[in-house]
Amino acid sequence: MISQHHGPALERIRQEADAATARRLLASGAKALLFAGLMWAAAAAGEIPVPGTPVPITMQTFVLMLAGLTLSWREAASAVATYLAAGAAGLPVFAGGASTLALVGPSAGFLIGFLPAVVITALVRGRARTDSVRGRLLTALRYFGAIVLGVIVVLYPFGAFVQSVLTGVPFGAVMAASLGFLVGDLPKAVIVSAVCAGFSVSKR
Repeated sequence: MISQHHGPALERIRQEADAATARRLLASGAKALLFAGLMWAAAAAGEIPVPGTPVPITMQTFVLMLAGLTLSWREAASAVATYLAAGAAGLPVFAGGASTLALVGPSAGFLIGFLPAVVITALVRGRARTDSVRGRLLTALRYFGAIVLGVIVVLYPFGAFVQSVLTGVPFGAVMAASLGFLVGDLPKAVIVSAVCAGFSVSKR
């Protein structure tokens, strides 16, 4: 039986635990909103056309990779879901200033595919080891593999399949054209993996 003497102490502990939980939730929400805003900014920064596909190269996959390596999978999912919800609500957050219609157009599969891509990247990245050069190198390699799995192996076929269904173009042709994104995504993956593992790209 808990004595009256311990009652106030237990209540104080509960209040501190509730406050800590509230702070964690607030911090997670702030991170999600920040990365949703970065996705928007990356789309607005410009785009590079890719021959054979109406889907352009943007810096959004860079932000997606960064979210997958620095946020928990829940935070990363919340960030992408917030971004997609903003577009669905009519805000011009997608490439070219598009909004709702982009979610039923050729880019729909890639946009929606951001969600499983970032979740998978966050789930498989593993724990960082930055206590030594060898640890950072192994972490960078693991991070790179996580990005390749989530942002390339999962996202590309998902986006190409939806585009094929919506446009009537054979999946193989869409997928072949989508491989053009590798020109931008592989260098991004190397840079993000190295930086998040503790390496500076400016070091000589």
